[in-house]
Amino acid sequence: MSLTAYRTLGRSGLVVSPLALGTMTFGPGAWGADEPASRSIFQAYREAGGNFVDTADIYSGGESERLVGQFIKETGSRDEIVLATKFGFNGSASPLTTDASGRGNPHAGGAGAKNIHRALDASLVRLGTDYVDLYWMHVWDGVTPGEEIVQTLGDLVRAGKIRYYAFSDMPAWLAMKAATLAAERHVPGPVAIQVEYSLVARDVEGEHFPAAKEGGMGVMPWSPLAGGFLTGKYRREDLSNTGRLSGANPFGQSKFVDQNWLILEALKTVAEELDRPMAQVALRWVMQRPGVTSTLIGVRTTAQLAGNLAAADLELTGAQMSRLDAASAPTPGFSAALTAPAIRRMIFGGNDVWGWSDQGTRN
Repeated sequence: MSLTAYRTLGRSGLVVSPLALGTMTFGPGAWGADEPASRSIFQAYREAGGNFVDTADIYSGGESERLVGQFIKETGSRDEIVLATKFGFNGSASPLTTDASGRGNPHAGGAGAKNIHRALDASLVRLGTDYVDLYWMHVWDGVTPGEEIVQTLGDLVRAGKIRYYAFSDMPAWLAMKAATLAAERHVPGPVAIQVEYSLVARDVEGEHFPAAKEGGMGVMPWSPLAGGFLTGKYRREDLSNTGRLSGANPFGQSKFVDQNWLILEALKTVAEELDRPMAQVALRWVMQRPGVTSTLIGVRTTAQLAGNLAAADLELTGAQMSRLDAASAPTPGFSAALTAPAIRRMIFGGNDVWGWSDQGTRN
């Protein structure tokens, strides 16, 4: 596999590379890359054949979008690039946009129609384009009805301001509801979901992966290296400097738990067999999982990018995948347990019965 082993995203005609370039690191910030470094990363990704670039309106306060738009213009690659950006988080907390209480504008965030239109218009200006190929709901706000989200984003598709839309960091039921509403109404629906997924974050397999498959949505994992944990750079005996995974961070619960260290040992063993860095093996495991269409990578240097891209030319054997699967297997939740082979045999009189959704996953 290489970056030009293209595939369509979900049940759509949007053709993307198996690795997507995440640009949260483009621009100022504690984890940022300055303009020359960001340009080099963008160029190296393109030279390797990559065509899927992902940003968001809040990354570096909008600077990431501006840089991405500038690089696309410089290279004349707008028709070749699948350009994705996001809306949802509120960036209004500044002296110019807050009231006397210090609170920001509630309509500068969320999935309501008012904010979606505002956010998209602002993103288009920063990106220097009149349309976005893929527009992500960055996060569900917990209040906007699915009907409104489908209506608003579908209208934007029909207006030509976006080509497709998708959901990030949302309940599985919401994505499935949106897909169902769209199918029943014969209007544009979500083509993908973006969720945290790695060897140490597999809980989304219980609800999100089945929902994506049923709804015709591709899965695009973020943080496939668990914020750097799966690179092997941290030591269990010394957690005095844990970088991005220290304190408050965007990766949820701590990665430094007993089970994860056991997973790391299994990963290390496979990496030694292949004489490859642990990061490449961890990334490749994600890429080979059923349902995954394109995996999001984020780097600060071209050297880090080269290391990630090398995973596209790696192939894990069935035995190696099985060992990593077993070492990282999550405890089945209620829904997953309902479809376990043992339960099916109880239902079907001791017989193994396979449904259409099992195709490609049974041994």
